[in-house]
Amino acid sequence: MNKNDLIDQIASSAGLSKADAGNALDAVLDSISGALAGGGEVRLVGFGTFSVGHRKATTGRNPRTGEPIQIPASNRPKFKAGKALKEAVN
Repeated sequence: MNKNDLIDQIASSAGLSKADAGNALDAVLDSISGALAGGGEVRLVGFGTFSVGHRKATTGRNPRTGEPIQIPASNRPKFKAGKALKEAVN
């Protein structure tokens, strides 16, 4: 399923136009992104939790030359599925 398929599904389930469903989906995704960018987390009970994971700086190797390179520290988005979502999938 891609974003357009999801918009179609939302529109038919909620009785909205495709434009309204697209705006609603964009608003939800922007809100989640904004909360994560601020270092917070988003908990959707029964669905899951979006959070930010921190990676330390490490030293890697360039596979072509073999020389060491420094990989900077970074933040990564994480998602942990909730109980209801796990049960729905299984």
